[in-house]
Amino acid sequence: MQTGRASRTALRVAQRRAIHQVLDRPCVLADPIAIPLLGPEFSYDAVREMHPFARAFRAFMAARSRYAEDRLAAAVANGVAQYVLLGAGLDTFAYRNPFPQLRVFEVDFPATQEWKRALLTAAAIAAPANLTFVPLDFEHMTLATGLNAAGFDATKPGFFGWLGVVPYLTLPAFRATLDTIAALPAGTAVSFDYAVSPHALNLIHRMTFHALARRVAKAGEPFRLLFTPEQLDQEFVRAGFSRFEQLGAAELNDLYFANRIDKLKLPTPGLGRLATAWV
Repeated sequence: MQTGRASRTALRVAQRRAIHQVLDRPCVLADPIAIPLLGPEFSYDAVREMHPFARAFRAFMAARSRYAEDRLAAAVANGVAQYVLLGAGLDTFAYRNPFPQLRVFEVDFPATQEWKRALLTAAAIAAPANLTFVPLDFEHMTLATGLNAAGFDATKPGFFGWLGVVPYLTLPAFRATLDTIAALPAGTAVSFDYAVSPHALNLIHRMTFHALARRVAKAGEPFRLLFTPEQLDQEFVRAGFSRFEQLGAAELNDLYFANRIDKLKLPTPGLGRLATAWV
């Protein structure tokens, strides 16, 4: 993501979430806002979208959002009333939020947020009263400062969704965000996805990873941060989280893609994993 320019990756992710609503049954992530939000930007080639790579990528986009929202629901059931979407992009949760007591904070670069708000206006999708936009340029303001200015209560736990962001960060930036979250009260948690280091992949998956890396680099948003599962566990320990989990493709297939007639699923071992850490 380049400061001052809306994210092209965010658009591609949103398109895949929207296509999931049309081509895959049942939906892993039911999202009635996905297509209206894109408006004229929504289009797809049905033949191309049935390619195994396209289906697998679409499945991961749906699964990671569903996973984060499932972990959020558990947090809300335990009393958490603040949800922070880091790098919100074109995420639609705030506009289909089933929890009236849950405040939602969408954090993103100003240019991306302005673009999203223009799409919302064009689609006549009103921002709910419990949503706060937090335009944040990390070169000039810390996450803690930005959230505090937006009304986030740092004396109470919050849940953080951090999807589609970690691979594009530097290690210091990743650690700074983890440390900010880990300093919040017990009950706070963060869910995110990360790209697995190609050193931990087999030959075929390494080739797929490098092809994907070339595509995102061409879009101006290159991968910068990769982990093995063991390395990420060490980061959670370093930051001081009390517990954490990681799910790979096999676990996600059991959780979200079992017994599907359309055979939609994630390839194993997969290029990305999902994680949650609790304070």
